[in-house]
Amino acid sequence: MTKKIFRSILLAAVSVLLASLVIIMGCLYDYYKNVQEKQLRDELRLASYGVEADGLDYLEQLTSPYRFPSTADFRLTWIAADGEVLFDTHVPAAEMENHSDRVEVREALAEGESEGVRYSQTLTERTLYCAQRLSDGTVLRISISQLTVFALAMGMLQPILLTAIIAVILSALLAHRMAKSIVAPLNRLDLDRPLENDAYEELSPLLGRIHQQHRQIEAQLRELRRKTEEFEQITENMGEGLVLLDGKGAVLSINPAARKIFHAGNSCVGQDFLVADRDHEVNRAIQTALKGGHSEIRAIRNDREYQFDISQITVDGTVVGAVLLAFDVTEQVAAERSRREFTANVSHELKTPLQSIMGSAELLENGLVQQEDIPQFVGVIRTEAARLVTLVEDIIHLSQLDEGIAPAKEQVNLLELAERAASALRERAEERQIDLSVTGEDSMINGVRGFLYEMLYNLIDNAIKYNKDGGQVEVAVSAGDTSTTVSVKDTGIGIPPEYQTRVFERFFRVDKSRSKASGGTGLGLSIVKHIAQYHHADLMLHSSLGEGTEILISFPNE
Repeated sequence: MTKKIFRSILLAAVSVLLASLVIIMGCLYDYYKNVQEKQLRDELRLASYGVEADGLDYLEQLTSPYRFPSTADFRLTWIAADGEVLFDTHVPAAEMENHSDRVEVREALAEGESEGVRYSQTLTERTLYCAQRLSDGTVLRISISQLTVFALAMGMLQPILLTAIIAVILSALLAHRMAKSIVAPLNRLDLDRPLENDAYEELSPLLGRIHQQHRQIEAQLRELRRKTEEFEQITENMGEGLVLLDGKGAVLSINPAARKIFHAGNSCVGQDFLVADRDHEVNRAIQTALKGGHSEIRAIRNDREYQFDISQITVDGTVVGAVLLAFDVTEQVAAERSRREFTANVSHELKTPLQSIMGSAELLENGLVQQEDIPQFVGVIRTEAARLVTLVEDIIHLSQLDEGIAPAKEQVNLLELAERAASALRERAEERQIDLSVTGEDSMINGVRGFLYEMLYNLIDNAIKYNKDGGQVEVAVSAGDTSTTVSVKDTGIGIPPEYQTRVFERFFRVDKSRSKASGGTGLGLSIVKHIAQYHHADLMLHSSLGEGTEILISFPNE
């Protein structure tokens, strides 16, 4: 602004200077021209008196500039009525041509007097003429050479330039000083408190508008801070990872969950997403979303499986960025895998006994079985049908547990249920000479009696199935200050370490051939696990290969 003011003032000063020079020179030139023309007429009048009085003698006396120096600048020419030059103060009359065709001579002969101007070919000089007719009919003409304004300006170019340079320098200094003095109050303006400034009165409306804008901006900033804080509180408490990206893929915001997923810090804000995560597949998905609108990708992070949903953000049809949401789908993937495995296993488990039943029934139907073998085939059908019923019942129980469908809870004595379950399985244990014992004290918990009985039955049944002939099964119930624990311990074959985390999965068997022979469905321990979860109990397993297994279930005291 200072430069603009300086240039404006300097330009104005230079323009005024040039205009003044032109006007002054024009006025002075016009003044001196008028004076010279008047003087020329006066000289002509005096000369005409002398010529009429003394004739040629008077004119010859004027040719001596030492006697009459004032006439040296003037040229007198005496012309006869027919145009012949009788006398000239600068050139001999005999050498001059006839002047009858000259305008001023013709006008003087016709009107008595005449004036005229004649310019040189270069326009740098002009000649003034005054002619007067004398009483004898002759014409006396006086002329003088005069510089034009252009020639006068060229002649005075040096002083004019010197004056102009001095004037420009002075104007520049004054313009600089004036510009600084004009801008100084503007530079001292306190725009944070516009109404407290003591500046030019003309700035009051502007300062008032600035003050109003400050108030609007402050209100908008307060609202923006409030929304930002709300956004940060929401995103910080989100379990899902959230990353906001600009149109070039740089991180604008990243919440704590996302920082944990990508092992990134706040330093990645403002940098390309590659700084936070160097997985090129994820970054390719981001670029796809920025161009196409949406993309999805799954990736493993921190031993968990995440789904990254990336969506394009547009404002008025222009792409301004993208938002990345990271969902932990580990449990969902595991559930889908379990569902697929469960479906496959159910199909397989149902198919095997059905094939046995259909095969036996077909042989009986076609009369291919001898009379004495019929009871054997009927027994196979009954056994496989019972196996199907047991499998279906177990599947129904699992479905009920998955969906949380169960009878109302009541106070149940765990020791009593354990003794009932052991009594129901004692004959099976005695067949293999297995010592089955139940010890402990009466312990009341709040639970579903049928579910708890089935849990204890399955645990004792498994302990008998996978035990050694002549082994032991010990069932113990103990009550503590915070929990009640049921322990089922056997001296059986044990579970290999690599399978101990999988024995509670549906249809999983360590020894499939043994399980088939014992009639197991592979759902017993899975049902135990779900019943324990339904009662918020902790389930623990300790097993050593060839030495036996112990399963403990700890119910919290309510």
